[in-house]
Amino acid sequence: MRFDVYGRFQIEVRRETDEWVAYRIDLGKRTRLNLAIPEELQTSAELARYLDDLYHEAARPGQSVSVVGSAGQCPVP
Repeated sequence: MRFDVYGRFQIEVRRETDEWVAYRIDLGKRTRLNLAIPEELQTSAELARYLDDLYHEAARPGQSVSVVGSAGQCPVP
């Protein structure tokens, strides 16, 4: 799953060997992040809220982390 973090950068979150692994995506570069994502989070909405909690200091008023899908961005309340 890919997430847009306030229009600043994107994070891809994947399951690898029964744990969540996150990568920051920047201009053709993919860097693994040292994030501890709780195992019990399962849906894109739950993951987006978690990322929003982690990165909220980078947000402007009214911004949120959104899920990036094939049809564009879907804001997560």
